[in-house]
Amino acid sequence: MAAPAFDAYLFDLDGTLVDTAPDIMAGLNVALVEHGYPAVDEALTRHWVGHGIARLIEQALAWHNEPQPAPARYESMLRRFRERYRSHIADLGGPYPGARETLRQLQGRAKLGVVTNKPVFLTTPLLDALGLAQHFGVVVSGDTLATPKPAPDPALHACAILGVAPGRALFVGDSTTDVECARAAGCPVYCVRGGYSHGVAPEDLGADRVIDSLTALI
Repeated sequence: MAAPAFDAYLFDLDGTLVDTAPDIMAGLNVALVEHGYPAVDEALTRHWVGHGIARLIEQALAWHNEPQPAPARYESMLRRFRERYRSHIADLGGPYPGARETLRQLQGRAKLGVVTNKPVFLTTPLLDALGLAQHFGVVVSGDTLATPKPAPDPALHACAILGVAPGRALFVGDSTTDVECARAAGCPVYCVRGGYSHGVAPEDLGADRVIDSLTALI
């Protein structure tokens, strides 16, 4: 089925454009092991990714039967994760198959943006490390505005910067957070399989369409 034409495409980052779970797992395991906890595997990390760094650490500690760690230990783990992950942000993961080609082809006929809940101090180095930043006319990170996804504000802000009506901007994501943001902003929304949907089947996310690969957009 040929994809309809849109004036803009807004992409989620983790789990949609880039498979970041391997590098997130590596950073998480450094923080865990250095604070006396066993490492966790990638399957667990993939299930936890997508709700922010603080929630990631909380879920890992809960898995190790410590749902309420000492505040000082918890803050130390957050700091260590941030340091390790930022300095090794694209060692293991990378763009999903077809992502680069999709961006190259779409860039010739539409405006492109990133709308992510990843904080800017991680979003910028990730896009730079992977050579993706040049494709986007706007990047909205989790702390660009006061309210992140699933509020509509990030998508609406991206549309305003790009000069595109929300109804003409396709939001491409992988989770309920993305669908709720897009719906609230008035953007059509597709979800891609294989992302970080926290155990929810792609067909149950409420998107207008589920695609197997980003190449379906071209």
